[in-house]
Amino acid sequence: MTVCPTASPGRPFGRVLTAMVTPFDEDGKLDLTLAQELATYLVDSVGNDGLVVNGTTGESPTTSDHEKQQLLRAVVEAVGDRATVVAGVGTNNTEHSVELARAAEHAGAHGLLVVTPYYSRPPQEGLFQHFWTVADATELPVMLYDIPPRSIVPIQVDTLKRLAEHPRIQAVKDSKHDLLAGSEVLASTDLAYYSGEDPLNLPWLSVGAVGFVSVIGHVVGDRLRKMLDAYEAGDVAGAREVHNGLLPVYRSMNFVGGVIFSKTALRLCGYETGQPRLPLPAATEEQVRLITSDLWDAGLVLVNPDAAQR
Repeated sequence: MTVCPTASPGRPFGRVLTAMVTPFDEDGKLDLTLAQELATYLVDSVGNDGLVVNGTTGESPTTSDHEKQQLLRAVVEAVGDRATVVAGVGTNNTEHSVELARAAEHAGAHGLLVVTPYYSRPPQEGLFQHFWTVADATELPVMLYDIPPRSIVPIQVDTLKRLAEHPRIQAVKDSKHDLLAGSEVLASTDLAYYSGEDPLNLPWLSVGAVGFVSVIGHVVGDRLRKMLDAYEAGDVAGAREVHNGLLPVYRSMNFVGGVIFSKTALRLCGYETGQPRLPLPAATEEQVRLITSDLWDAGLVLVNPDAAQR
């Protein structure tokens, strides 16, 4: 089985990962040069030791399979020697998810993120068979993505316990907001938990999470690492201070959504990644003002504060 470059005992995918946006040019086409520049920035300057490519924040619903493979190859080429690159491959079609998983392995991904099948609302046995089938398809480690706000159906505790028996299913990205369920899984399996909701990063650490798959890590990955370091050093007050300092950033992200927030925040910080693809629109003037104000309140230095208004 593949071992991720930044893996360590109990942390199969590293510590701080950002679900990377997909850069587009002025015509809305995939921009691989920008993608490599952004990946390098996120790893070498912002403090991420992993990136999730082709996730929800990467606008996976509106990128083609070919674009997904191009983007993944470009990111692996840019940072794959020093960061874990996880490919989002989950869909609501098991056969298609298997195809994407195999293509991601061929493209050089270090791991797979597999979201709960959406829209079709499968029962727990369907979830179990779906995840198991995708995990069987490659030699890559798998992170399950439990996000009922988008997929409706949660992965129940008993299902997670069964899935933990697969040697390649090693972690959960949790966006279920259920610390009790997560605690039960952590207490009875070897699955590693990664917080998938930035405002809950610190609470998740308190019950045993080992890291984050973040959206705000596009601009404050270094602070997330500082919070994690402080907590694990026993400095809970210091970790809480970092968390409190990020409250304005959490607020903006929750208000406008991950893709719009991330692309606007990056532009304000001097990194152009293009506009989202419909059905996600560009940020409104009101949203730009809110994000600008909240990033200032959080103490970020805005390199190009007027750029987001273009």
